[in-house]
Amino acid sequence: MPHNRDTASAQADKLSGIEEESDLYEGFAPHVETSEIKVLDFYNIPKQTGKEPALRTFTEIKQLLDQGKKREVKNILRENSWPINSPIRSQLWPTLCAQHQSKPQMVDGFYWEMVHQVFGTTELSEKPIMLPAFVDAAHCLPYHLTRTGRSVADRIVNVLAYDCPDITYSPVLYPITSILLHFMSEEEAYHCLAALVGSKEKVFINQTKLLHEVTWKTVMQIAKKHQKSSVSYFQRLCPGVKLERVFMDWCWWILAGLPFQHLVRIMDCYFHEGIKVLYRIALVIINLFHKECQSNNEWNPDNIKNDIANALIKFCKKIPVSPAKLLHAAFSIRGLSSTYISRIFIKTEMLLKSRSVLNSGNKQLVKSRSSDNLPTSQSQVNIQMMSHTLTIREGQKSPGPRAIAMGSYPIHNLKSQICSCEESLFTLWSWLPVRITMYQPVLLYTTEEHGCSLTTFYVRVEQHEPTLMMIKTCNNEVFGAYCSSRWFERNIKDDKGQRQAYFGTGETFLFSLYPERAKYPWVGIAADKDLGHSSELFMAADAKMITIGGGEGQAIWMDENIRFGKTDSCKTFNNPPLCPSGDFEIRVLEVYGFVGA
Repeated sequence: MPHNRDTASAQADKLSGIEEESDLYEGFAPHVETSEIKVLDFYNIPKQTGKEPALRTFTEIKQLLDQGKKREVKNILRENSWPINSPIRSQLWPTLCAQHQSKPQMVDGFYWEMVHQVFGTTELSEKPIMLPAFVDAAHCLPYHLTRTGRSVADRIVNVLAYDCPDITYSPVLYPITSILLHFMSEEEAYHCLAALVGSKEKVFINQTKLLHEVTWKTVMQIAKKHQKSSVSYFQRLCPGVKLERVFMDWCWWILAGLPFQHLVRIMDCYFHEGIKVLYRIALVIINLFHKECQSNNEWNPDNIKNDIANALIKFCKKIPVSPAKLLHAAFSIRGLSSTYISRIFIKTEMLLKSRSVLNSGNKQLVKSRSSDNLPTSQSQVNIQMMSHTLTIREGQKSPGPRAIAMGSYPIHNLKSQICSCEESLFTLWSWLPVRITMYQPVLLYTTEEHGCSLTTFYVRVEQHEPTLMMIKTCNNEVFGAYCSSRWFERNIKDDKGQRQAYFGTGETFLFSLYPERAKYPWVGIAADKDLGHSSELFMAADAKMITIGGGEGQAIWMDENIRFGKTDSCKTFNNPPLCPSGDFEIRVLEVYGFVGA
């Protein structure tokens, strides 16, 4: 039965500021067991005297989003404690999720067409539905969904698995599906999930086992810095490897532990800001739990040291602070910037990938999509270079040990406009992130065929991520960059509605192939502290130029005609100029994408 959104929409603005004493079931969808939803009373705190500021309406928030004022929306979502039953969420959540949509908007009825393709009917089966492999059976949290609501959630994740076959491990996806269904229809919940899963700008839902592990290890690293005393306390309780076991469950402190009243308010912010909201909540939970252990006999060390992971979840069920106070504490943590989190995440990801390659050896070639979201072994051994620079002739020899280690065939008898040195190309291929070497490269743009125009460059390249850029100068120097993000991001506006000057991530790196052969990775990979803004200037572009690297110089700069450029030392990569003269004239520029990446 579809949720009557028209009724909820008509009342959303009118009732977005209703009091707790209002009808508790006002804002929920029909497939919710509302009798189980309780509003907790925190220490019977008396209400403040005087007139409280009115809660903001959906119309006000929508206007700010339309104006690109994301920072203002962020502050509103953090500060406005809409009641758990407020109808505002039937409009607010779909709108917040839709802003992260990277694919073209789905046409009306598209979801139901997919339902019919997967199940052969749009009627909801009364029999249990087998769930996709990426679902964690131990954490299929339904919250307050009715039996019908649970069946709807089962159907949604199956359709998502059909539409997004690259999802191989995502235990939080089902709980988030259930939460969405409390305030909207099945079709709307699916659209929200598709937007979150496909988001390019922010991370919401991890979709592989590797990224799931990277995430909890990132939380652990952040906690070691921002909650030192609490983590030290845990280490004394459970020395050695057991500390990792505690943080492996970090997301369940929130999704399985916190009262639904808290969870809904967290989701208000999460659907706008991404997973970093959950990181902050986790740090507050650690701090609160540590304090309770010192003052409350229920959490006596002797009682919890053998099962601290479950003790944390039990503590969250009885968390002694209101949703508003929990959020206030989370967003008051200083020094926890998105850039800092990204740096820790990338360093952790690179370390795990390196270990994976070292431990698996030649087994890397037979990994399937069910492990790390990599192509099948058949596609790996069929990797071919598709351009002037990276071309494999037919009839070549079988792959040798070195090529197998890199996940591709040897590169023999190359005809290249940029680099004819096979050894240099092998070296460049070995520098790429391991997961990228599993994909087939394709030539997106070359000045030899597509002309020397920045406009053409953007048309052919801007939607691809990542890209590999190679430059050959008129003095025969060869250098370039691996660019981690889409060049389209030059058009994306920040929270203040202004276009960001620089974008990209720390996976970006520079390289030189001739006359010197060298790789220049991001300086932040080797640093344990924040090196400042000048060390994170990865990529920049507009209608007049392209820049890679910044801070007291630009590592690569090219003009709008893709004819002249310059190269300097820069703080982002700590590189020397990539050619001796500093200034250069471009003979050939080639840019590659990777099919399926």
